[in-house]
Amino acid sequence: MAGWKGWFVMAALAAGVVAGATLTGSASPAHSSSAVKRPNVVVLMTDDQTVESMRVMPNVKTLLADQGVTFTNNFVSYSLCCPSRSTFLTGQYAHNHGVWGNSPPNGGYYRLDSTNTLAVWLQRAGYQTIHLGKYLNGYGTRNPREIPPGWGDWHGSVDPTTYRYYNYTLNENGTLVAYGTGAANYQTDVYARKAVELIGREAADARPFFLWLAFLAPHAGAPRDPDDPAGMGTPSPAPRHRNAFATMPLPMPPSFNEADVSDKPAGIRNRPLLTAAMIAKIRENYQQRLESLLAVDEAVAQIVKELEVTGQLNNTYIVFTSDNGFFHGEHRVPTGKVLLYEPSIRVPLIVRGPGIPHGQRRSQLVANIDLAPTIVGISHAGPGRVMDGRSLLPFARDPRFISGRDILLETPTYAAIRTPRWLYAEYTTGERELYDLARDPDELVNHAGDFRYSRVKADLAMRLGRLRACSGPVCRQGPELRLLARARPAKSIRGCRRSRVLVVVSGPSARRATQTSFYLDGRLLKRDTRAPFTALVPRFLTRRGGSQLQAIVTLSDSRRQTLSRRIAGCG
Repeated sequence: MAGWKGWFVMAALAAGVVAGATLTGSASPAHSSSAVKRPNVVVLMTDDQTVESMRVMPNVKTLLADQGVTFTNNFVSYSLCCPSRSTFLTGQYAHNHGVWGNSPPNGGYYRLDSTNTLAVWLQRAGYQTIHLGKYLNGYGTRNPREIPPGWGDWHGSVDPTTYRYYNYTLNENGTLVAYGTGAANYQTDVYARKAVELIGREAADARPFFLWLAFLAPHAGAPRDPDDPAGMGTPSPAPRHRNAFATMPLPMPPSFNEADVSDKPAGIRNRPLLTAAMIAKIRENYQQRLESLLAVDEAVAQIVKELEVTGQLNNTYIVFTSDNGFFHGEHRVPTGKVLLYEPSIRVPLIVRGPGIPHGQRRSQLVANIDLAPTIVGISHAGPGRVMDGRSLLPFARDPRFISGRDILLETPTYAAIRTPRWLYAEYTTGERELYDLARDPDELVNHAGDFRYSRVKADLAMRLGRLRACSGPVCRQGPELRLLARARPAKSIRGCRRSRVLVVVSGPSARRATQTSFYLDGRLLKRDTRAPFTALVPRFLTRRGGSQLQAIVTLSDSRRQTLSRRIAGCG
């Protein structure tokens, strides 16, 4: 960089940070001085839902996706109920919040420090906090009347009755209420009615509210029907939706009943091919899972309508997601989750609300670690933990914003790194997996033992090592890039208009850059494919109050990162 000697550096942005535009979990004032009511937040969470199943939910599409942003590359860091929900409540990876399963001693409700969660932070910030439905696995097994800290209005399902679509018990603000077996007690419908009632009640309150509605569907649950597949748990669709998808074929992607698993870890390698009888069971389970989601879709319509009727819709963020995905025969896995393959870790995520574009899709990598930071940013609450995720709002509002970070996947038996192109995993058994998702999205060919991928594997292993014990900013770290600029001072407005600003991509990771696209106020200024990656910005193109310059840098390992800075205008 000798040629830069004597140049005036106007700004330098560290990797992944957009000045004044991001919310990464830093503490904010607990109370707003504005007279305008802060936004409400409604989180609608399903259980074990796949991205593929979203196609049977027209209300979700029309009322949420078409009115908001769909994140097509959203992942859960630990694909299991309690660890994933604990991540939602903390914004942390499992190695930081400490919940490593669904049951004691290393997992379950009592493993999480409930005195320091999103609900506590929001309550301190002046929000009415409402929970309805499933909470954390094991809740209520010691004291069914317990209300976790931070919740001002509590309607939690009590385990083990949580996993019954009828004949379950809710702890309603300290009172145990039993729901029977009649059609009116169908769990999803009860939750929908209660959500509408709660929203109507809160609409007149000056306080903003946070509602977490956690459905059981499409998770397996009682009662079992005579035609349910033997030995396989299924959900119980609402009576009005039973057999709605009785003729729906089972999707069979290339990974379905994978023919050759010789390169996979023993847990997959030792699985037999699925028989015709087992495939029939998987198909029945798949059909019932879709049917159970129809009542959830109806609930979404009722909730959005109530928000609209009460005048709250335009001041409410709605988040739709799932705690984890699910297998339907991919890689010979008939049911379940936890494993690191796409059907298990990729989950739906839609966000609508004030300032969110309508009907758009985002392909940037995001994860469940980002939900709590997003809500903290919306509410201006002060987090009580160092969060590992970052706000989704910059991603939602700017299609060119790319953080460049990697996502960690972790369970007690493996740790893995998910990038836009690669999935690399290390197991406690010593086994390894490496997939090139650009060429092999179904994860059929494991390259971990292929010497031609040694350099890729070594690089991913190094980055995974950093993520394994990361905390806060380290978990969000992308490539080490910065944007430098030189501008010659002008003696007059005319001279300023005739001048140009030279910007250059710099930093330790710049040597790995293969392309940079420069944008000025959202318009493509230049695409550079040769180092050094620079652009001359004519001042006459800038706005009087200044312009936004973005550089989207692509590295040789397929990572991309957006660097951003302001370019001063003339006058």
